[in-house]
Amino acid sequence: MSTETTWQEVTTNGRFTGKTVIVTGAGSGIGQATALRIAHEGGKVIAADISSERLETLVAENANLDLVTVAGDISSEETIAKVVAAADGKVDALANIAGIMDRFQPIHEVDDATWDRVFTINVTSIMRLSRAVVPLMLEAGTGSVVNISSEAGLRGSAAGAAYTASKHAVIGITKNSAVMYGKKGLRFNAVAPGATITNIEAPMDSALAIEVLGPLMGVNIPAPASAAQLAASITFLLSDDGSNINGQVLASDGGWSAI
Repeated sequence: MSTETTWQEVTTNGRFTGKTVIVTGAGSGIGQATALRIAHEGGKVIAADISSERLETLVAENANLDLVTVAGDISSEETIAKVVAAADGKVDALANIAGIMDRFQPIHEVDDATWDRVFTINVTSIMRLSRAVVPLMLEAGTGSVVNISSEAGLRGSAAGAAYTASKHAVIGITKNSAVMYGKKGLRFNAVAPGATITNIEAPMDSALAIEVLGPLMGVNIPAPASAAQLAASITFLLSDDGSNINGQVLASDGGWSAI
């Protein structure tokens, strides 16, 4: 049974009032749930996604919310410049959620195109967007960034080599940034989701992965969470509720990481 059947989202009125928050991957899944939660709690959301159609639907279905959309590849400097421009000089928080999966390939099966694409979206995009936003936060003397890692950032048995390495890298970026900017009023944390109900594609194409990881996942993975449950974890860290938390990795995984 999914945990979403026993959990109901309860928003906090006004928690993001007056704040501008950038959310990537906002067209679907965890990114969309996070963007909507922030907007429902009073925030202005710069919602970025590669799909203009998904963003148009998001706005059409939530016309009462403060959603500013930017469509494009979030790893490109052109899209990043548009996102920052849409924020109009003020960014209180950033949720780096956009990401892609690999095909569970072990390292001897990984092709260069897969490796490069996974790292470009999962790691380089975080570096580039954070690089563009941090100066605004430093000028303001405050800011909160949440990066999305994964259960694969905590262990070696949750994905292929490319995705696993990329999500370990996300944790490294998070911890280094927390140290570098902590005394300047900025906080950097990461959320590591476990199984989550989203539209991300995660085919297990490798025979070796099926042999090795299949039995582990069949036994150990807790029931999948809803995207809204992940949004609850992310917005907690983004908001002032997480004001004393910096450089941490929150495993929002139903206890998977404890097994």
